[in-house]
Amino acid sequence: MDKKFVLIKDAAKMLGVSKLTLRNWDKSGKLQALRHPISNYRVYRMEDLEKIIKQIESGDKPIRPRKLRQRKLTVIHLKD
Repeated sequence: MDKKFVLIKDAAKMLGVSKLTLRNWDKSGKLQALRHPISNYRVYRMEDLEKIIKQIESGDKPIRPRKLRQRKLTVIHLKD
């Protein structure tokens, strides 16, 4: 039987990143995590992980799901 889902620990090991990195990718939308219905742990689809591995091996550009908004800094000079 093929594994369709893996836990965060195994996904991190497969991709060579930390569990915290995977949590951040989930938060930013780069790699969607699902939740196990009983334990509520993060689980990842094997097909999603394989896509990431192919991107790493091919040297493609990193995933950028959304553009970060740049904020304009306003400087206020106060007089004495």
